Amino acid sequence: MARHEGAQDAGLTEEQGKALLWLARETIARQLGMEAHEPGTEIAARLRDAELQEKRGTFVTLKEHGDLRGCIGSLAAMDPIVEGVKRNARHAAFEDSRFNPVGKNELSAIEVEVSILTEPARLAYANAEELLRALQVGLDGVIIRKGMQGATFLPQVWEQLPDPKDFLSHLCRKAGLPADAWQSGTLEVSTYRVQYFEEHG
Repeated sequence: MARHEGAQDAGLTEEQGKALLWLARETIARQLGMEAHEPGTEIAARLRDAELQEKRGTFVTLKEHGDLRGCIGSLAAMDPIVEGVKRNARHAAFEDSRFNPVGKNELSAIEVEVSILTEPARLAYANAEELLRALQVGLDGVIIRKGMQGATFLPQVWEQLPDPKDFLSHLCRKAGLPADAWQSGTLEVSTYRVQYFEEHG
């Protein structure tokens, strides 16, 4: 398991991250009707930690052989971390419209990643050049909105799209906007940081 942090991360321990990964995988397995497993003493204790009862935005990402297999999350801090991870694990596995639902025979090949978010902060900028300068490559998760359309990329997406112009263009397309919409200076942009934990990292 690898643990990654931004400058303002959630402050969770590696043991807590390991417990959240167990919880996400077990939630998917139980939804598939597979044999339920009880958590070990250490994991059970960590899942009761006060830090994991705090309300935070969470995302669960699934990968299969290195390719995205599902990713669903909540930007707003609506639920305790443990509840958000369970809900988003189910949604990532079975309700991501980009993919077919995960099957029993797939689960062993899937790697789980759990992200814990800081509260998004509105980014003030006047034009495209200021926006590009303001983004911290590799650290910022980015949310864009225009009217009813919006989308987000977790900071992990910088690994595939390290150029800020490419990053923003792909994010605009994800939101259903023209790829160059970020150049207009009219998008509402917010940023956040994550602490994420992944299996087999």
